[in-house]
Amino acid sequence: MKKAEGNDQEIPGTASMETMDNGTTHRGLKPRHSQMIALGGCVGTGLFVGTGATLATGGPAFILAAFIVMSLLVHSVVTTIVEVTAYMPINGASMSYYASRYVSPSLGVAMGWLYVYSLGILVPYEITAGALVIDYWNSPVDIAVWITIFIFVIVGLNFLPVKYYGESEFWFAAIKVITIAGLLILAFVIFWGGGPNQNGILGFHYWKEPGATTTYLIEGSAGTFVAFVQTLVLSAFPFVFAPELLLFTSGEMNNPQKDLPKAGRRFTLRLIVFYIGSALAIGVMCPRDEKALINGGQGAKSSAFVVGIQYAGIHGLGSVVNAVILTTAWSAGSAYLYMSSRALYSLALAGQTPTIFKRCTKEGVPYVAVTACSLFSLLAYLNCGTNSSTVFQWFVNITNTSGFLSWISCCVVYLRFRAAWSTQGKPALPYRSWIQPYGAWFAMFFFIVLAFINGFSVFFPGQFSISNFVTTYIGIPAFFALYLIHKIWRGRSDSWLLPASEIDIHEGLEHIYETERPVSEEEPDHNK
Repeated sequence: MKKAEGNDQEIPGTASMETMDNGTTHRGLKPRHSQMIALGGCVGTGLFVGTGATLATGGPAFILAAFIVMSLLVHSVVTTIVEVTAYMPINGASMSYYASRYVSPSLGVAMGWLYVYSLGILVPYEITAGALVIDYWNSPVDIAVWITIFIFVIVGLNFLPVKYYGESEFWFAAIKVITIAGLLILAFVIFWGGGPNQNGILGFHYWKEPGATTTYLIEGSAGTFVAFVQTLVLSAFPFVFAPELLLFTSGEMNNPQKDLPKAGRRFTLRLIVFYIGSALAIGVMCPRDEKALINGGQGAKSSAFVVGIQYAGIHGLGSVVNAVILTTAWSAGSAYLYMSSRALYSLALAGQTPTIFKRCTKEGVPYVAVTACSLFSLLAYLNCGTNSSTVFQWFVNITNTSGFLSWISCCVVYLRFRAAWSTQGKPALPYRSWIQPYGAWFAMFFFIVLAFINGFSVFFPGQFSISNFVTTYIGIPAFFALYLIHKIWRGRSDSWLLPASEIDIHEGLEHIYETERPVSEEEPDHNK
């Protein structure tokens, strides 16, 4: 490691940069892979199935408002990630690497392990969602069989070379994009009364009856406010860790300085069309008081899209949509395992976990990291002894908090990078967003609030549950425990916060410029 002049402290992150040349993952993701993954890679069952319970909690007006707010906040996070990563894309890229380099190694370690266990937990979440989907057909096959099949498919995809993983994700994402587009068109048709069971224009009927909003836990105006807050918290889940997928895939893109900004712009399109459009569509198609929305035992019927199709009297289409949701569970589960394993691989590159996790096949697959992270998928077998909807909720609680912590940390890392960039002469950036750095400050504050109120409902009379309380808040002390343990271990060699003038934003650029076409000051900035 190199050391700063006049200081015996090692420059954070230089160990991983020095081992960058020895990393054996391959840049096998083509531009079309990265663009399609940006559009649909992490669109999972949270959007197709989880939004049903959110609609029931707050009503169509609140879920639409919540998705608009979350889209704006997540857009701020995406722009921070893309700006930092496009400037210095490395093999094994992870936000934990940039945290070690621009903030402190302790934050990098805490973020790295946060990604490993949180993304790993999302794999059995998607498998659990798949189990709910299969219940739609009242399958006589034991749930353990389906879980085993899901695990085999998801883990198998991640042991393929990245070019094949990218190709599979390209087609999975294409299916999701086409399906969502079709559902939005269907919602438009139903809006104008095009369903077989409709006798006139439906319009915003369900906004009037049973109502655009509702109450939650308590009655009156206070109950309405509580319903909105709970809807806002629940609406975060379909977005969780989706921005980070851009970062993890950048390490295996052919030309990340060119492809990553394009993928970031595609992501913004996805937020507007897919998330906000879907929130509006389900509010048109489905009444908020439909019991199937909150009854996990009804399986995939809890998808507001499927319920809306049934209300319109369109026979057979519900099964088609649920078949697509099954492929969505496979795709999203595969993407989460990919990110979890790459987070572990990145920690190994930085010397922050055993070097065995750096081992890769000759095709560039970090097989030890993939094997280790695949063990999380076994948690899906909890469904065999516990109601699927209960397990489903546990995973939602854990990952929601982890997602908020990740986004807060991403904003902190970006602001330190931005401070160093401004202090050290403002070198050319491949990507800039006009909302920064103000968007990062606003998003950081908002997500801090959401992290602490994520499980506020357990404190209402009669709502307290040990399992819900623990799964909701365990992520916060776990994150800070990782941070403090590493800080105590490193002692004085680990700064609380690296001064902007000492943050290294230059080392490693020469390696990137040897393989990438740098963006010059004279090139037009199309992101402004």
